[in-house]
Amino acid sequence: MAANGLAILFRSFRLPTMAAIWEESVRRAEGEDWGYQRLLQHLCESEEQDRRERKMQRLLKESGLPEGKSLGNLEEDLLTAKIRRQLPTLLEGHFVERAENLLAFGLPGRGKTHFLAALGRELVLRHRHPVLFTPTFKLVQELLAAKKALRLDAGLRRLDRYAAVILDDFGYVQQDREEMEVLFTFLAERYERRSVLISSNLIFSKWDQIFKDPMTTMAAIDRLVHHAVILEFTGPSIRELKAKERKGG
Repeated sequence: MAANGLAILFRSFRLPTMAAIWEESVRRAEGEDWGYQRLLQHLCESEEQDRRERKMQRLLKESGLPEGKSLGNLEEDLLTAKIRRQLPTLLEGHFVERAENLLAFGLPGRGKTHFLAALGRELVLRHRHPVLFTPTFKLVQELLAAKKALRLDAGLRRLDRYAAVILDDFGYVQQDREEMEVLFTFLAERYERRSVLISSNLIFSKWDQIFKDPMTTMAAIDRLVHHAVILEFTGPSIRELKAKERKGG
């Protein structure tokens, strides 16, 4: 079969990389005296590598992770010693495979959002885990809209595609009863099945401000902490330190 005919077949089998590099690979095989097995292995490895890269780029695009909050520019020296010790284990990603949660507490400006965003990016880059980063209020509004359209189940199934959902600024919702109900439903649906990562300025004793009803508050906390890593971000505000540095400069 002619080379262009093989390229057409590769595309029909959804092997775009093999189709693109086929002729060049044949010339290289002839010049370096490859056998058919080595040529086929080269083609398959190139296709597999490109597929991994395309998947990674697609996952990053769909994740909603904020630009500029990566592991490379995380101010690790400003984190507590306990969090620094836990970071390598978290980066291994096993907690996501076990459907465990990660709860980050601390006052504003302590680096919670950057930490979770950087961790989420590494879960994509290192492990190809589907991750969604979203402000909590935005997720709640989307679920409310789905509920009013009688499509809440479909909305929850869409979120179920993500191995880890990062809820930023948990507690910054309008605290309406309907909001509380869809937020609780989301957490209950993921319980022991998928991971939830949360940043919150509110400690557990103040979560009745979110869920209003004491029983619902207790049930939500129970589901989240049953299989969870809890991180406390203490110390000075990183944002204030940065502002002072800029002002001093």
